[in-house]
Parts: sequence; C-alpha cells; structure tokens
Amino acid sequence: MDNELRLTDCVEWFSRRASKATYAGDGSEVKPWRSGFKELEYSENDWYYRDSYSGYLRSREQEVVWYNDAPTWTCLYGGGMAENNINNEFARKTFSCLKVVLSSGEKGTTFQPRGPKELAKGNWRYKCELEGSLAKFSGHESIIYNSTIVFTHDFIGGYNTRRLAMPQRAYRLRRCGLPQRLR
Repeated sequence: MDNELRLTDCVEWFSRRASKATYAGDGSEVKPWRSGFKELEYSENDWYYRDSYSGYLRSREQEVVWYNDAPTWTCLYGGGMAENNINNEFARKTFSCLKVVLSSGEKGTTFQPRGPKELAKGNWRYKCELEGSLAKFSGHESIIYNSTIVFTHDFIGGYNTRRLAMPQRAYRLRRCGLPQRLR
C-alpha cells in the first residue's frame, strides 16, 4: 500500500514537471508519431511523457506518462476557441493565458491535471471543474475574457491499468526524483 501511494506521488510529480517543460513552458516540438499531429516530449530516469495534439483553434489532445516503457497514466482533452472567437490573433493571446494557467496554482500540493480551480489576471479568468483523483478523473476548463467564455476543454483520464505491475518497486521509486520530504 505504501509503495502504491508513493507511485501516485511519483506520477503526479513527474506529470507536473513534464507539463511545465513542454506546452506550458514553450517546449520544442518533436517528430510526431502520427501524421497531422504536433507533439512534445519530456523524460527523466525511467519516466517518459508525450503530449500529442491536432488542430489549432479546435483540437483534440492526449498526454501520456510512461513508467519503465509502460503507458501508466493518460489525460485526454478536447475543445478549443468558442465559435464567436475564431480569430488567430485572439487565439494566440488566449493560448498564452492557458500556458500561464497550466504553470500556476496548487500543483505542488494537490492533484491538478490542468490548471487551478480559478485564476484571474486582468481581463482574463480561468475556471476548472474537476471530479475524481489521479486514478480516474474528468473535468471541464474554460477561459473567460471580459465576462465572455472564449475557450473550453473537456477532459478525462487516469491510470491505464487497474494495478501497476512494478518489479523492484522501492528501487524504482527512489529514482523517480521525488524530493526527500515526499518519500
């Protein structure tokens, strides 16, 4: 039981680092595995993350965390700009807001697959409704500009397996990079 709790801590810790190093942190795109997609990746020790999406103003996306070459956790999401805001320049500003949001909030203390519950900055406001835990979750996020919803995403995700088979679990967990206070 203790090892599974620690595994949860590792997945959460690694997914936060990966998110900040890729889309939220303006990470570099890599060669996509699928035609028509844009992809970003991050790896550390036995952990690997890939963010894969297609579309721009409206998109469908997938984030996957692998541990020891096994897909371990996934977040799927889709949506995009509201129909009345299909404008590339305004979309760039909205996506800049989204990148700030994805790097903000309580990610260090609570499970947060996207952004915080709420964040406001100037005329921009972000809201996220989340149900569930790292193991199984769903939610909805929206960006509001001057009291008008301009962007939405629905998302679902969780562990890819019912029980993660992890030989040498304690050894591997020590290498996940968790700060000593979380071990």
